[in-house]
Amino acid sequence: MNQPFDALRPSRPAAALPPRALLGPLVLAIAVLAAGCASTPLPPWPANEPTPLPSTAQTRPATPRTVPPPLGTTRAEVVTTPIATSPLLQPPADAAAAPPAPAATTGDPLPYSAAVAARFPDPAVRYDTPGLAEGRRAFTTNAEASQWLRSLAPQAGSATKTAVIEWGRSQRGTPLEALVATRGAGTSLQDLDASGRPTVVLIGQQHGDEPAGSEALLVIARELTQGLLEPLLDRINVVVVPRANPDGAEAGTRVTANGTDMNRDHLLLTTPEAQGLARLVRDYRPIAIVDAHEYTVTGRFLEKFGGIQRYDALLQYATTANVPEFLTKASREWYHQPMVAALQGQGLTSEWYYTTSTDPADRRVSMGGTRPDTGRNVNGLKNAVSLLVETRGVGIGRTHIQRRVHSQVTALTSALRSTAERSANLEQVRSFVARDTVAQACRGEVAIDAGPTATQRDLLMLDPDTGADKTVRVEWNSSLDLRTLASRARPCGYWLSPSATEAVDHLKMLGLQVMRVAEQGSLLADTYRETGRDTAVREDVRGTVAGAADTVRVKVDTVRTAIDAPAGSFYVPLNQPLANLAVAALEPDTQNSYFANRLIGTLGDTARVMGTPTLVFEEPD
Repeated sequence: MNQPFDALRPSRPAAALPPRALLGPLVLAIAVLAAGCASTPLPPWPANEPTPLPSTAQTRPATPRTVPPPLGTTRAEVVTTPIATSPLLQPPADAAAAPPAPAATTGDPLPYSAAVAARFPDPAVRYDTPGLAEGRRAFTTNAEASQWLRSLAPQAGSATKTAVIEWGRSQRGTPLEALVATRGAGTSLQDLDASGRPTVVLIGQQHGDEPAGSEALLVIARELTQGLLEPLLDRINVVVVPRANPDGAEAGTRVTANGTDMNRDHLLLTTPEAQGLARLVRDYRPIAIVDAHEYTVTGRFLEKFGGIQRYDALLQYATTANVPEFLTKASREWYHQPMVAALQGQGLTSEWYYTTSTDPADRRVSMGGTRPDTGRNVNGLKNAVSLLVETRGVGIGRTHIQRRVHSQVTALTSALRSTAERSANLEQVRSFVARDTVAQACRGEVAIDAGPTATQRDLLMLDPDTGADKTVRVEWNSSLDLRTLASRARPCGYWLSPSATEAVDHLKMLGLQVMRVAEQGSLLADTYRETGRDTAVREDVRGTVAGAADTVRVKVDTVRTAIDAPAGSFYVPLNQPLANLAVAALEPDTQNSYFANRLIGTLGDTARVMGTPTLVFEEPD
């Protein structure tokens, strides 16, 4: 390897904040939160091949063994002993005697013609979770999912260690649970840090009516602990969250119990479910996060374009303003491209994720949104590779459920393999991104808002009668080519008034460091001067965001001035690795900002600090 990152340093190292443990209740030093240093130059991109996983099995269970990509792949060189053959991966008893069934096996009527259904035969492997049992009409219940996770003890003699953690409670009181799997010394946060292995977080069923991801993650959890994926734990730690919205899953609805679209709540954190996920990501610091969803198959696509959705999986990585360039490159080359190949290897089709609005007259097709509200985009701003996997499923009940789960398992397994094979490169990228983000404080411009690029694209759909491919020319909003809609000089940090405690609490849940002013002082700042105001609903590419209150849409100018920072007010420095997340939350004139959504009361409660502050700070409680 050409040491693409190791020797790189900013030309003048940025003075990052001291660790929280060193801050204590009061920082008795003057905080020189300086960031007046040049941005880190871009290093050469690693051109070497990924580190291959071992190709032979060893006699000791703790040593690496071959993992087929994905589960269910039959290859002559794969040796699974001493791992017992997984009952989850057995083909149906009559698989050799008869072709896979093209339709649902539950007796439900097909949601479209038999010719369309024939395009989606069942896979050669059969998955067996509680919700996938023969004759079952309901998917895995919350209680069954919890019992499943708690039953996954590693096999005797294995070096694998597991723990079921509760990362919160849903609005109806259901425990929010995850499985931690590792081959480190233990499953605690300290042990995972000490293991030297990067952590991957897999999240399922943020939307309650999208079950395939949850069922697939139950499969993944078992195979990580006592099956074919267990050897990957020699290189990575994994946290599996099979069901992030158990109330919605129980009710069969997209939204949480209070009607909120949880996947539009990852910056504002109004729901306990989103808050819990934010704390989990903050504490476990994953290098990669994969969010498993399903997408609408018929519905408005059939109404607008006369076609049925064709693709087994739609994929996208983080696409929002200020996601570091190298994270985007790693997401595309080290994750998206191998995932597409893995799906193709299983005879599964894929495309970039896209959707269309609920307005029947709006015939535009848009990739996943560019605003910092979804888990995909917010986690990208947390400097993690952040991926969305959407399989065809919404609106078709249990039809093709084995194929849908197989698509999820294939994609999720690919992401785990990518992390294992690129773990050293990924740590180098994360280290570079952190240093570069710190170095940018007080310098240059920062994007306040960005949008997609409008173009046209030919989409393949299916004729609803014949099942044949049907090409549809659409107006296409591409999130892969972001346009900066608004930008300002990048501040050194943000000042918040003493009354902004709710905003401070949410910033801390996101993982941002926030300091409290211990002694009154003066700051050079840009304050916001209102030039116009309106109210409007929050929107995404689908339409109005479910459960969202009206937002304050304000137009502002900035005014350079000296302001008094009283004791008890707050400072959010931008010479910290998650600085771009603070920009997304605190610039007031965007629809997802804390001001627009009333977590910050007035424009006078915040200011952009434009010079290095010389203040005495303490760590907030």
